[in-house]
Amino acid sequence: MAFEGLSEKLGNAFKRLRSKGKLTEADVKEAMREVRMALLEADVNYKVAKEFTAKITERAVGADVMESLTPAQMVVKIVNEELTELMGGEEVRLNFPSKPPCVIMMCGLQGSGKTTHTAKIAKMLKKQGHRPMAVACDIYRPAAIDQLKVVAAQAGIPVFEKGTQDPVKTAKEAIRHARDHGNDIVILDTAGRLHIDEQLMGELERVKEAVEPQEILLVVDSMTGQDAVNVAKSFNDLLDITGVVITKLDGDTRGGAALSIRAVTGKPIKYAGTGEKLDDLEIFHPDRMASRILGMGDMLTLIEEAEEKLDRKKAEEMADKLIKNKMDFNDLLDQFEQIRRMGPLKNVLSKLPGMEKQMQDVEVDDRQLDRIEAIILSMTPEERAKPSVINPSRKRRIAAGSGMKVEDVNRLIKQLEMMQKMIKKVTKKNGKKKYKRLPGLGGPMMGGKGGMDGMGGFGF
Repeated sequence: MAFEGLSEKLGNAFKRLRSKGKLTEADVKEAMREVRMALLEADVNYKVAKEFTAKITERAVGADVMESLTPAQMVVKIVNEELTELMGGEEVRLNFPSKPPCVIMMCGLQGSGKTTHTAKIAKMLKKQGHRPMAVACDIYRPAAIDQLKVVAAQAGIPVFEKGTQDPVKTAKEAIRHARDHGNDIVILDTAGRLHIDEQLMGELERVKEAVEPQEILLVVDSMTGQDAVNVAKSFNDLLDITGVVITKLDGDTRGGAALSIRAVTGKPIKYAGTGEKLDDLEIFHPDRMASRILGMGDMLTLIEEAEEKLDRKKAEEMADKLIKNKMDFNDLLDQFEQIRRMGPLKNVLSKLPGMEKQMQDVEVDDRQLDRIEAIILSMTPEERAKPSVINPSRKRRIAAGSGMKVEDVNRLIKQLEMMQKMIKKVTKKNGKKKYKRLPGLGGPMMGGKGGMDGMGGFGF
C-alpha cells in the first residue's frame, strides 16, 4: 500500500508530540528530525526533504502554534498543508484545446507501464463522454502494437496503426484520421527505451514538433524511487513535459517519487496508477494524498469510486430488503460483486479515516470473499433464498461442494441470522427512512462488529 512505511513513521513522530501538553522549540525540532528521516527512508529527494522540514519548523515554532491549546494538532495541520503544497497544491486537469482533437503524447522508459496507461487514460476519458483514439507509435519493441491493440480493445478504444512506418508520419496521419472520424482525443503511445538515449529523445522531439501536442505526459514507475525523479528531470529538460503519470503506486510502500517529482521538475502529477486493471487509475489530488499519508483517510475519492463503480439500482434494492429484513444469500452474492468493483479490500478500507494505521498490522485477504462465495454457490437456489431449509445433511453437501468444513457453513448461516437481527434493531431504533439513506458502502459487508476480521464478521 502506498506510503505505508512513511505513514507509520510520521504517525509515531506525531504521537510523541501529542503526549506533551505544551511544546517547546526543541520538541518541534526533534519531531522534524524524525520526519526528515522518515522522508529519506521513503526515498524522497534529500534536498526536498530538507527544505520541507525547514518550512514546517519555521511555521511550527511561531507563537500561534506554541500558545495554542492543541499545539500538536496545529503541527499536524501544518504538515498536512505543506505535504499538499509539496505535491502540487491542487489537482491539474488535462488541457483541452478549443478546436479538437486534443493530442496527448505519452512518453517514458520501457517497462514503466506506458502502453497500459494509454488505455487506462483513454478509458477514463471515454467514461467522461469523449471519443479517444490510441495511436501505435512504438515500432521497435516486439509486439508493442499488438499489446496496444489488446488493452485498447479491453477499454473499447479504437487504435490507429501503420505498422513499422516512421512514427512521425503515423502521428500526423492519425490526427487527420481523428478529425475525419470525430475522435476528439488522440493519445500517442510512443516508443520507450531501457534507458534515456539520444535516439529516443530525438524521435520524441520530432514527434512533438510535427503534431504540437497539448499534453506531454511522462509515465514513471514509482517503485524505482529516486531513479523515477531523475528520469522525470531528464525528460522535462528535453521535452518540457506538461505532467506526470505515476504508476504502481499501490505496490510502493515508500512513495518517495510522488513526493519529489513536483518539487524537482515543477510539473504536476496528473494521474496515479493504483493497480493492474484498466479501471485502476485515479486523478491525482495532492490534498487527498496528503490526508492518506497522515492517516486521515480519503473519503472523497472513496465516494467518487463508489458512485462510479457501484450499481445504484442494486444498492437501492438492497436497502429495501434490509428495511424489510428479507436479506438472503443471493443478496450477499450481489454485495460481494459490488465490493469487488471497488478494488482490493485493503485499498478500500485504507481510505476510511483512522484506518490507515490499523491497516499496517492487519492482513486483509480478498480470498475470504472467494471462500464465502464458494459456500453460497454450493447451495441450491432454494437454500440461498430460504436458509431455514438447510438441515444437517444439506450442510454436509454444501461443505463438500465448496471444499470447506461443516463448521464454516454453520458459521456463515449463523452470521447471516445475526446480521438480520442487528438490522432489525437498527431499523426499529432509527426508523426505516433513516436507514434507507445508507445503501452501497453502508451495507452489511462493510459494517458489523467484525471490523477487519472478515468484513463485518464473515471471517474464515
